[in-house]
Amino acid sequence: MKTIIDFTSSTDSKEWHTITDVVMGGVSKSNFEVLTDHIGVFNGHVSLDNNGGFAMVKHKTTLHCKNYTTICITLKGDGKAYQFRIKENTETKHWFIAPFTTNGEWQTIDIKLSSMYAMFRGNEVNIPNFNGDSIHEIAFLIGNKKAEDFKLELKNITLK
Repeated sequence: MKTIIDFTSSTDSKEWHTITDVVMGGVSKSNFEVLTDHIGVFNGHVSLDNNGGFAMVKHKTTLHCKNYTTICITLKGDGKAYQFRIKENTETKHWFIAPFTTNGEWQTIDIKLSSMYAMFRGNEVNIPNFNGDSIHEIAFLIGNKKAEDFKLELKNITLK
């Protein structure tokens, strides 16, 4: 197992960047912070006003994943659906995504890298599922086609 992120005191919340539908005229709001108890918190409000409807937090990284098959995320959500996203190249426009639903309790989500499929602006891209040797960006996105408050707490992300 290889730890990607564990939200220790050396993890800087400024390394995580939030993006919302404001980039296209929406009014959703989001925030990301690392708490003193080693938890990363992504929260806010998704609004459908002005054709909006999403919030995302992303983190640039360099991960060599050739010898790994699964991403494991220990998190506590609010019972809502989210997407975990990766990019093998920050220059590409598409993301490889894996939807997951939280249950309101601490849980570990296991995502097979090979099950992650390509999406761009909400549309599936007709290319093979992820089979890369490296990951250069990771993200979490909420966009459930409804106005809602959200809170996703992250404890760690590992490769196995």
